[in-house]
Amino acid sequence: MTTFEQLDLLFEQNHGIVKTAQVLEHGIAKHTLYAYAKKNGIEQAAHGIYIAPDAWTDAMYILHLRCAQGVFSHESALFLHDLTDREPSEYSITVKTGYNPASLKADGIKVYTIKKELHGVGVIEMNTPFGHAVPVYDAERTICDIIRSRSGIEMQTFQDALKQYAARRQKDLRKLMQYAQMFHVEKMLRQYMEVLL
Repeated sequence: MTTFEQLDLLFEQNHGIVKTAQVLEHGIAKHTLYAYAKKNGIEQAAHGIYIAPDAWTDAMYILHLRCAQGVFSHESALFLHDLTDREPSEYSITVKTGYNPASLKADGIKVYTIKKELHGVGVIEMNTPFGHAVPVYDAERTICDIIRSRSGIEMQTFQDALKQYAARRQKDLRKLMQYAQMFHVEKMLRQYMEVLL
């Protein structure tokens, strides 16, 4: 199998989106990837991420590949959990304190930071609308996040999310209260939930 055939296979297996690191893991040199990309009209979607011309551009998945530690949160998590009717105009992710989000912010990504020990609380995996698995905070963590960041969230989105969560059959109020204590929003959460439940 030639290196170009190997690259064909790699792009096919990864739904047309490949990272330079994956190519290097297969023992293929960068210059071979560049030549292949030029010959096949493959575009560089972001630093170290290449996308085939016939692939659907899954912006959420590409963002996940760009920033592996980023977890979809706030409005993006509300969207993935069906707690809002609006697709976010800009994606929201949460990273550990100390990460430099300058290039992400320059690309219109809303970046929240949190202490390292709280970053992994409530992380689950969900599929983007294009079917790629990405890390996202669970519904309970997302509710606590939007309460914490309510000044930066549209009031309509905020209220709808709380109403839709309260009306859900699959909600874990015990977990929600545990998270609320962890993130110091317990008092505020109780006020909102008393009205809704």
